[in-house]
Amino acid sequence: MERIFAEYYIETPYAVEQAAAVLAGEQSSGTFVSVPGETAELKERFAARVENIEILDSANEPSIPGNSIPGKKYQRAKVKVSWSIENFGYNLPVLISTLQGNLYEISQFTGLKLMDFDVPDSFRNKYRGPQFGIKGSKLSCGVTDRPMIGTIIKPSVGMGVDETAALVQTLINAGIDFIKDDELMGSTANSLFDDRVNVIMKVINNHAQKTGKKVMYAFNISDEIDEMQRKYDLIKKHEGTCAMISINSVGLSATKKICDQGDLVIHGHRNGWGMLNRHPLLGIEFPAYQKIWRMGGVDQMHVNGIQNKFWESDDSVVTSIQSCLKPFIGENNPLPVVSSGQWGGQAPETYRRTQTTDLLYMAGGGILAHPMGPTAGVNALQQAWKAAVDGLSVAEAALQYPEFAASVKKFSK
Repeated sequence: MERIFAEYYIETPYAVEQAAAVLAGEQSSGTFVSVPGETAELKERFAARVENIEILDSANEPSIPGNSIPGKKYQRAKVKVSWSIENFGYNLPVLISTLQGNLYEISQFTGLKLMDFDVPDSFRNKYRGPQFGIKGSKLSCGVTDRPMIGTIIKPSVGMGVDETAALVQTLINAGIDFIKDDELMGSTANSLFDDRVNVIMKVINNHAQKTGKKVMYAFNISDEIDEMQRKYDLIKKHEGTCAMISINSVGLSATKKICDQGDLVIHGHRNGWGMLNRHPLLGIEFPAYQKIWRMGGVDQMHVNGIQNKFWESDDSVVTSIQSCLKPFIGENNPLPVVSSGQWGGQAPETYRRTQTTDLLYMAGGGILAHPMGPTAGVNALQQAWKAAVDGLSVAEAALQYPEFAASVKKFSK
């Protein structure tokens, strides 16, 4: 029978083998004490198995609250566990409950993080994965040999519909590929969702009719499920191409219901990510996280950015980008969305470390606060990526491109 495999990074004051057995039991057929009916035959068929243990370093203090044993250190290890597919079939919420459920509360652990998991081939036949992903997103905007260049409407909230539409007009005239609502923008008193879609899509469609280039705008449809559906349909009615969902806020089932329709590119915003990942010994790592949302059908996934404004390390960002580019479910890989304090200066290092232009490269202030204006901000990003692919350093690119040089002067730390 096919099995699901998952790898965890753990910390425990107990013998690692004992703690791993508790994890396997709690997340399958067992509980804290033997119960009637838990027969050998039942355990053979449904109990999780500890497949491998790799002992790592130890710590003198616990990373998170849990049991302590006097005189014992807190041993860290990598543990691989497997479950029979019979435990949950193709029920994604139950699969996630198994991979990430009560195990975080188990007192034997003073640290536990889901690092990665893999599914059998039958999942690949069951789930389509992203409908559009990298290829469909870039094709929609007419982008081939460079990243899509995008931005976020700023201020995040407070601008009226007409102000927002005027900014969109400026940005698409500048050659932008992608624009999105901020995750904080839903339907404010002076920018109702329906009005915003109507006015902004008029600007985008008029430009497309004149030039043949249709800018992708990700309208934030995050809401209750029925209202999300209504907003999705409204975007389609106005010939939009993209909807944004705050995936941690609405959940896997709601996101998948929208993705399954397959008419719009789904931009998955991961706001709340730090709550899930920031502690090194608690939560989930991005390689596992992105697989969950790929099974749900998300087309674009935020990955933070090199030299970003947040806490995440460059190594973590690179790992996130690479995990999106690896085949998993379906024919299409999700498009990594690079953001968080980005401007053209990070492009050479991003390309050096990832060797890919299959990105949506997002800059808010890096475009809108450019000293020569938003048009120059878009140009500067395009110049930066051309320079990166050509192997130029930031200093060399600044000598060649005036808009990029102004960015260096403005944004270099």
